[in-house]
Amino acid sequence: MAKKKRYLIARMADGYVKTIGPTASPFTHYWRIVAYVGEGKPEVFWGHAKSLKEATGKKAAIAEAAKQRGWDRFEFEVVELVEADAPPA
Repeated sequence: MAKKKRYLIARMADGYVKTIGPTASPFTHYWRIVAYVGEGKPEVFWGHAKSLKEATGKKAAIAEAAKQRGWDRFEFEVVELVEADAPPA
């Protein structure tokens, strides 16, 4: 039997809402990096993970990425995904 598809919704502290789906994947967390390069210009990288441990494990690699890419600074945030039967309005 096929897994039920649902929407996964991440609500970030700054009010940004990311909707993933419809999907049957077992994602539980959403992560986002906002990196700032010259003149405060932001670049955004994001993804989803199957556990909090997997999502927070990205933090170690971010420091190296910041050096390689010349980021002035960055913000890393992880939030739990909330399941819904329909996308938010």
